[in-house]
This record gives sequence, C-alpha cells and structure tokens, in this order.
Amino acid sequence: MPHTQYDSLIFDLDGTLWDSTQTIADAWNAASAQFDFVDLTLTRQDIRNIAGMPYDAIYLKLFPSLNQEQRQQLQKTAARLELEYLQEKGGELYPQLQETLEMLQPKYKLFIVSNCQSGYIETFLQFFGLQPYFTDIACYGDQRLPKSENIRSVVQRHHLQRPVYIGDTQGDYSASEQAGVPFILARYGFGEVEAQVPGMESLAELQGLVQAEK
Repeated sequence: MPHTQYDSLIFDLDGTLWDSTQTIADAWNAASAQFDFVDLTLTRQDIRNIAGMPYDAIYLKLFPSLNQEQRQQLQKTAARLELEYLQEKGGELYPQLQETLEMLQPKYKLFIVSNCQSGYIETFLQFFGLQPYFTDIACYGDQRLPKSENIRSVVQRHHLQRPVYIGDTQGDYSASEQAGVPFILARYGFGEVEAQVPGMESLAELQGLVQAEK
C-alpha cells in the first residue's frame, strides 16, 4: 500500500478535540486561593498559552517565584480541583467532533496522546461518552514521558504501520517529527506551526483530508 495511506489517527486533546481552558482557569484559581503565597489570577488565555506543555513544566512557567515545596503543594491541589471541575462542568467540544469520530472509526484506529495529568483524558471521554471511539490513550502524567515517546509507544504497542498525529501547536509538530509520524495541523486550535504541513480549519474537514492523503 502507498506509505501515505493511514491506518490510524492519533489526536492531541486540548486545542484539537476540545477547549477546556475556562474550566481549568477556574479550578486553578480556586486552588491558588487556598495558599497565601500565591497572588495570581489566571485567565482563559493564560491556560491557552501553556497548552501542550508537560504538566510539571506548566507550573515552573506560571509560578517561577515559588519554591519547589510551594509549587508542589499548589500543583497537587490544582490537579485535584481540575479533575473535579472538569467532571462537573466539562469543556467545549469543537464542532462536529462526534459526527467526525463516527465517520472515521470504521476506517481507522483512533487514539489520544496528550501532555496532561493522569485522569484528564479519561475525564474528557467519560463526560461526553466518547470512550467507544478510541482504541487507546497515553499521557505525560502516567509515565512522565515526553509526547514523542508516548506517540512512539502507542505506535509500537498497537503495531501501527501508517499513523498520523493531529495537533495544534509547534510542540505537537515537533513531537510527531521526533516520533517519526506524519502531522496534520488543527488550525482552529491554540497555536501555530512554522513548517508547511497539511492542515484543517475545522474537524469537519478531517475525513476529506486523510482520504486525500491516500
């Protein structure tokens, strides 16, 4: 078969399948309010700006003045509240996600690989009842592995021959390059990619795009 004929689609989560930035900002602000050493109110845009970074690195970037113990206290509380808030409020699915998954699943194995904490992808899937569409997931929080290694591990674990990674940031593109996997850009997401790569303006374009690559 031609090497451009995909057998599987591996998705990033934030900025690609949904936007949970407001819920996360609310949760992290609630966590910050519990500590007198934090004086920062995060906005939705602040969360978008750090989307795709490894979970631990986010706190180094957002709270550089905290010592390690303070940062760990805040991170532990924020992580717990983040999942609680998401379980209650969810996030915003990008338009036509479920319809797109329904069309893709009979033809491709579907996966999610994200730099999030453990339990985050599961919360997304459970909130919207999307578990049946995906074969497997992997995240930074489970093994503390970079996204490139998690992409590679999914490829190896499921013996994928022609996978493609779909994401929205330069970090996503770099991870796919390091993993040796082609990349499709979700241009509607949070970031930009400098390289010339195939892209889509909405999820509704994805089926046609992967078919065109065959």
